[in-house]
Amino acid sequence: MSKSHWEQVYGSKAPDAVSWYAPHLDESLGYIHSASVNTDIAIVDVGGGESTLVDDLLDAGYSNLAVMDLSERALEVCQTRLGERAANVRWLAADVLEYEFAPQSIDIWHDRAVFHFLTEHVQRQRYVAQVLKALKPAGHAIVGAFGPQGPTQCSGLPVARYSSNELHDEFGSTFQLLDHSMTLHTTPWGATQQFVYCYCRREH
Repeated sequence: MSKSHWEQVYGSKAPDAVSWYAPHLDESLGYIHSASVNTDIAIVDVGGGESTLVDDLLDAGYSNLAVMDLSERALEVCQTRLGERAANVRWLAADVLEYEFAPQSIDIWHDRAVFHFLTEHVQRQRYVAQVLKALKPAGHAIVGAFGPQGPTQCSGLPVARYSSNELHDEFGSTFQLLDHSMTLHTTPWGATQQFVYCYCRREH
């Protein structure tokens, strides 16, 4: 994944003009609320960029939030939108495959933006290793990716597509699949993109 590529993407389009924009990530919010009603839990939104998920989590009272993205520009847009509330969030301008997560420090790992860009097996192995390092035992992973009928490219890059079973299989038996769903996301220009979500719990 290229930092310069994503800086260019976010620098050339308005926040609500990128294909993945949604006013609210209802599917993600539902799974997060299912995982825990404790608003002190540690949540990381991987590839959060300009996403409004952090806004809605702050509105819901969650207080231990981190947003990670390769693009500093995207994080700055989000910080500006939040204003003073941005000080209540940890902002991580970093590559998820390289970042040094504190071991077993995260209760909920959320990703709706990154995993389908990992088209090489070694990248996906590294990603899962990062989840295993960061996530507490009995912690939850919520991962959204393009479904079997989803696009083959996004922002000029090739992507992988998954059924719910295929997505869960990437994470292995360490994660128990609690729920999954297939949704249709409508882009700002009216096209539809199929997404699959897997909601898992780390078993050990």
